[in-house]
Amino acid sequence: MEAVKNHVRRQSFIEKMVLNPFFWIVACGFFFAYPVLKSMKRELPATLPVVQAVPAFEFVNEEGKLFGSKDLFGKVYIINLTCTGCDESQGAFFKKLQTLQHRIRGVIDRAAIVSISVDPVTDTSAVLYNKAREMNANPVVWKLLSAPRAQTETFVRALNMPVEVETDLVGMMKREMFVLVDQDGNIRGFYDSDNEGVNRMMIDTGLLINRKKNS
Repeated sequence: MEAVKNHVRRQSFIEKMVLNPFFWIVACGFFFAYPVLKSMKRELPATLPVVQAVPAFEFVNEEGKLFGSKDLFGKVYIINLTCTGCDESQGAFFKKLQTLQHRIRGVIDRAAIVSISVDPVTDTSAVLYNKAREMNANPVVWKLLSAPRAQTETFVRALNMPVEVETDLVGMMKREMFVLVDQDGNIRGFYDSDNEGVNRMMIDTGLLINRKKNS
């Protein structure tokens, strides 16, 4: 048998590319640039419409101090109606508010929760203070407010929540609706308190905060 002659195997095209430093420079550049290019083409969500301005208000908080719209200027805040002594459904709603507080914990300097009682006779500052402690409410984030019933009703009706005209304050509260207000005191949306509604509100809250930050 004849001896096998020396044979030099030629590199394939793929092998040549892999061994070429220029190939890796181009490849790495593409992989790093692709996400950026993709994000540049992505359409940003539409700007939330301004529904109306929130009427100026000043109620009494859980610490017995006056607190109102001027204290919230510059923050995104979420208005809701509550009642500590109402039916069991309110207990579940307070749990939702507690979860909501947890979800905005990263932006406590830019967002707030404002719970307004529809039963000011029962919900004195002392009662609201005890409720705040029960719910581990962060006083920087979550304010529990009350005012004389006539003042409360005038304010709540001026929000023009999407409910039947004849609905009273307790009926509005049972609707368990959130009102999203921007940093300038404008209503930007109404949201149901189910998972879908809250998730949508969280997205819109983030958009308001980020757009104001970048403006």
